[in-house]
Amino acid sequence: MKSMVIGGIILIIALMTGTYFMAGDSFALGEDYINDLTMLGAVAIIGITVFVALKYVNQIKNDKATGELKEENWDGIGEYGNNIPTGWALMFIGTIVWMMWYFFIGYPTNQFSQIGQYNEETNEYQAKFESKWNNISQEDLVGMGQSVFLVQCAPCHGIDAEGIDGKAQDLTKRISKESVLDVINNGANNFKTDFPGGMPAGMASGKDAEEIAEYVAGGLKGTAPAMWAACSSCHGENGEGMDYVAPNIKNYSDKLVATVLKDGKKSIIGSMPSFDGRLSETQVKAVANYLRSIGE
Repeated sequence: MKSMVIGGIILIIALMTGTYFMAGDSFALGEDYINDLTMLGAVAIIGITVFVALKYVNQIKNDKATGELKEENWDGIGEYGNNIPTGWALMFIGTIVWMMWYFFIGYPTNQFSQIGQYNEETNEYQAKFESKWNNISQEDLVGMGQSVFLVQCAPCHGIDAEGIDGKAQDLTKRISKESVLDVINNGANNFKTDFPGGMPAGMASGKDAEEIAEYVAGGLKGTAPAMWAACSSCHGENGEGMDYVAPNIKNYSDKLVATVLKDGKKSIIGSMPSFDGRLSETQVKAVANYLRSIGE
């Protein structure tokens, strides 16, 4: 047993030395009590773990099984009905107590957090930004939208918004004939947040689908086809959509752009990821105004 204790002490010293060697620069005693507690916890965990392991290794080597055997056995192999070891029970309860302390009192739940500070500063800046541009003019709004577009959107849609060889939606017009046909044939449910019902497939087919696709892709100009009535029941007679029913298919309204940026979009070209949280409300509105200005 004496040799095991000596070995345990040597192991503790070796582990603590290795810990301090790897992270010692972070633990300047007295400068940050959180780091001091962390180092103290490391010492406690290493010490308790080693000595508990030594205790039970010694018991395994020297103790003999005692107690009353249970009636159940398997091929003559049974187990004693002894209580759980006191040491293990105390460790279990202690772990729960420590967990509750750490969760409600310890770091980082109620202490300084760089992430928390960053979020506070970001929210403060966003509020300042929104306040500054609360009464922005139409000209400034379009200019802001162009700046945001060039940074956030142009890498895929191109600086001219024409989609870079068809790899992304051509934003100089609301929608292409091919896209309209794809939605008519296969349905769509891109905007689950604002339009949870989606659009079912097969609302039209054949010549009727072709006529609707041409009408919508052409900006809803001219005489509406006979089957347009089926579409207008949700999208509205002017194609500008209905809240919580169907999106605008005539132009890039503020609500449509906000919905696309929030939910992302899947089309025949590919999938656009969500930009939720990356732009402020004013910036989203600015992008919508810019898109409408280049499509006019």
